[in-house]
Amino acid sequence: MSFCLWLTGLPGSGKSTILRELAAMLASSGISAVSLSLDNIRKVITPEPRYTEEERAIVYRSLALMAKLLVMEGGKNVIIDATANRREYRDLARVLIPEFAEIYIRCPIETCEKREARRLGQPVEHDLYRHALDGTLKGGLPGISAPYEEPEHPEVVVRSDLLSPRESAKRIMAHIESRWPRQTQEKEKTC
Repeated sequence: MSFCLWLTGLPGSGKSTILRELAAMLASSGISAVSLSLDNIRKVITPEPRYTEEERAIVYRSLALMAKLLVMEGGKNVIIDATANRREYRDLARVLIPEFAEIYIRCPIETCEKREARRLGQPVEHDLYRHALDGTLKGGLPGISAPYEEPEHPEVVVRSDLLSPRESAKRIMAHIESRWPRQTQEKEKTC
């Protein structure tokens, strides 16, 4: 049975870094997963983003549908790396995909701001927090000038300010192994 994880948290909380560690752990366990990174997908869906609430709704609903199709029809495990500032976007994926888990990458906004300011050569521009605070960021930034609704009942919470990316990924991996043990067992049988 295939599953979907949605890594959510403020911009700069460490979602993408933790995803890289988790992907390596899954691969070394023989579990394949498709990563859907909104930073990369947004370039195709909205090449000139306006970051309006309407646009965000379209983008996140599209992301939930992509994940559903990969899991339900493609039989793939999926990991979504996207802030999804409104609960309703993540809840839609939960409704569409029976084997779903919301992973909250929790981090103080001050730490997120420092991390995000150091981002260079990535799909997302850096200094988003500075631009949000000075009012030059169109559409606002979740947690600053746009709302970010924390998960109410996430399956896993990792404190990325207290745990290393590897420790965070291990905590998520433990959830996968306990909730979907057949994934691990089936891979062990084929080895």
